[in-house]
Amino acid sequence: MSEESIAFDSVLNLCQHQHRRIVLGILAEEQRSLTLNDLTKAILKYNHQTPITEASKDVLAEIRLSLYHVHLPKLVSEGLINFDPERQLVEPTEQLDQMQPTLSTILNADPSLETPIKL
Repeated sequence: MSEESIAFDSVLNLCQHQHRRIVLGILAEEQRSLTLNDLTKAILKYNHQTPITEASKDVLAEIRLSLYHVHLPKLVSEGLINFDPERQLVEPTEQLDQMQPTLSTILNADPSLETPIKL
């Protein structure tokens, strides 16, 4: 198996969950560090189609916890983001830039997401 196909498989695996697709799409589009709160709001907008003013605290807490404990650690372990838990700041890495063409193709194929994904 070539290194490119392994990388492609890895990207597909990371994009299996919509929360990760949204996080990766926003970071790739914005090209800057974002807070955990920014990403929580984006997931609420794209995944739940709910304005922040109408979201329950339970839904916000569930999204935030899943990001903190599941999705962000997985993206960190693949080297696509850096996450500072103290500052609750997420930043894209150079590796995320390198996978942008593949990521764009995957995001464009997702009928539930508007592209480009923006805050």
